[in-house]
Amino acid sequence: MGLFDKIKGPIFLKDDSEAENQLLALKELYEKAEGKLANEIDMEIRRVEAGIYGEKTVRFELENSHIPMFVIHDLFLEHEGLTAQIDYLIITRKRNYVVECKNLFGNIEINSAGDFIRTMSYGRNTKKEGIYSPVTQNARHMELIKKIRSAERKNVFTKALSEKNFSENYKSIIVLANPKTVLNARYAKKEIRNQVIRADQLVSYIKKTDSARESITWSEKEIEELASFFLGIHQEPKVDYTAKYREALEAQTLSAEEEKAQELSETVVEKASDSAEVICPRCGASMVLRKAKRGDNAGKEFYGCSTFPKCRGIVQL
Repeated sequence: MGLFDKIKGPIFLKDDSEAENQLLALKELYEKAEGKLANEIDMEIRRVEAGIYGEKTVRFELENSHIPMFVIHDLFLEHEGLTAQIDYLIITRKRNYVVECKNLFGNIEINSAGDFIRTMSYGRNTKKEGIYSPVTQNARHMELIKKIRSAERKNVFTKALSEKNFSENYKSIIVLANPKTVLNARYAKKEIRNQVIRADQLVSYIKKTDSARESITWSEKEIEELASFFLGIHQEPKVDYTAKYREALEAQTLSAEEEKAQELSETVVEKASDSAEVICPRCGASMVLRKAKRGDNAGKEFYGCSTFPKCRGIVQL
């Protein structure tokens, strides 16, 4: 490194997280939900909290690494209809690292076919299940970055050179953030085994990988320009992950309101014979006896709110 290098450690250019916003929204919905829906939202809250914990674990390792680098957290990219949400993009003077954080519960085995198998313990019982491969997930992120960088090159020669050197310039890392997780990758292929590490191995992995590349060292200006490029094409995610719970809560609330209105209507009808005044179940104003002029109930009497059309409360007889 040069005598006048200014970067002495990691610089976080983007450190916010969409998951934090998602968690706040879920907690607000949970306070209003009931029954099965509340349980579903609670499970989603736990999942998001686990993901946030994993990302914070990785951040702790990076900020204490003393490695000169730029770090972009929760980078959302979109290109030609394809999207990628990258947990961390790390840009050093030797390479760029695309990091996928997984705070998985249970022990993880990677077999010779590259399948991820999780073993969960419940007392004396154990359960095995296959999970979606984070290696495959991150490979798609890498491919999208490759397409974006290639599209940026206007010169045919530089475009071909960029594509040729991509696998050396960009490395995929899967970080298992749960310290209790036991990783068994002895039967996995080398190219897969080398991508999956524990959080406490991240800094040593970057240092070792960078030191193996002696021929290329980018300047501070070059890595800062690359970091600025990715930061410039970052987009806010268009997907609302809480929408399905919000819609379910609205349906639950509407159902509860209808049930309450029905109970109030029945109460009003029961008291109508004992009282000269009928009270609107919606606004509390007096009601008047009216007769329907049209529709299926034409000719039938009902109580309508005296403040109509401001309030459209009715009580059927």
